[in-house]
Amino acid sequence: METCDVLIVGGGPAGSTLAWKLRAAGLDALILDKKTFPRDKTCAGWITPAVVATLKLDTADYAQGRVFQPIRRFITGTIGDAVQVHTHYTAPVSYGIRRFEFDDYLLQRCGARVVLGEPLKSLKHDGDDWIVNDRIRAPLVVGAGGHFCPVARYLGANLGADEQIIAAQEIEFEMSAAQQHDCKVAEDRPELYFCDDLKGYGWIFRKGNFLNIGLGREDNHKLAEHVSAFCDGLKQQGRIPSDIPGKFHGHAYLLYPLAPRQLVDDGLLLIGDAAGLAYPQSGEGIRPAIESAILAADAILAAQGNYRRTQLEPYVVHLTARFGKRLHGETPAASGRVVQQLKQTLAHWLLRREWFARHVVIDRWFLHHQQPPLPS
Repeated sequence: METCDVLIVGGGPAGSTLAWKLRAAGLDALILDKKTFPRDKTCAGWITPAVVATLKLDTADYAQGRVFQPIRRFITGTIGDAVQVHTHYTAPVSYGIRRFEFDDYLLQRCGARVVLGEPLKSLKHDGDDWIVNDRIRAPLVVGAGGHFCPVARYLGANLGADEQIIAAQEIEFEMSAAQQHDCKVAEDRPELYFCDDLKGYGWIFRKGNFLNIGLGREDNHKLAEHVSAFCDGLKQQGRIPSDIPGKFHGHAYLLYPLAPRQLVDDGLLLIGDAAGLAYPQSGEGIRPAIESAILAADAILAAQGNYRRTQLEPYVVHLTARFGKRLHGETPAASGRVVQQLKQTLAHWLLRREWFARHVVIDRWFLHHQQPPLPS
């Protein structure tokens, strides 16, 4: 039977970052993932300088043969509104990446043993250890397998029942020469358009020859219709080519304040989307995933092999200190229809203002300038 100090289920940014930190400290980390890498991942695909700093990313090395698109500008607005706000920066404030490349790079860099193409089929307790798939023994199993992570299920996550998901659809494809000519989206300027009811937003992001289009909302009710209407509007405006591929990929995740998931138990711990850590305004999951992995690594190393729940609880404490308190499954009090209409009217008015677009929407909601990088 194969053994390891820590088994990490999921090889995305959260799992590979945790393995990177544990390997640097001398622990034998093994990553198990049902997919083979490189693989596609639904995501708009950009990272902030804070992520670069926390990962100690060698940007010159990474940019060799990979997309690493500096971002200095944004367009924001509301779907269907002719008013657009342009925000400019003198230096790059983010970098466009392809998750197909980014996740594979981090996985190869982490130095851990990797088992790809094998899902977690069974998880059994045996004394102080866990037996996975009847062939891997580990005292600690970390769930890093995204929203549908089987370790989260084992910890009681009731998927689709008591969880308020964000559902998104996205497509990323390499444009032909004709499509590049017809695409009016600038390479260093993502475009973000909020839904009229403010329950989500759509995006367009060009990374060299690649174009990424997507939309996410608070639920998946008629999501495909929202995506189709968003794309039709962009085509009518001449923003994107008329012949984009028709097959969009779906994704679900939880916003941090509303995620009800249990994060630790004896010999079990959740990080990344498995823990429900996406930022509430932007839905970004990369930075929270990486930071959760760093905090988890600190807690795991401090436990010194004793992975009882009480020894892993500091991870939850530090996560709360970093991201704030959750609402413990409670939803914010519902306001009356008139109040909601007033809020929407005010929000639409604010979204047309350059100051609000720059200092709130971009700087605070999407770039999180108010929060310094987490030291790695």
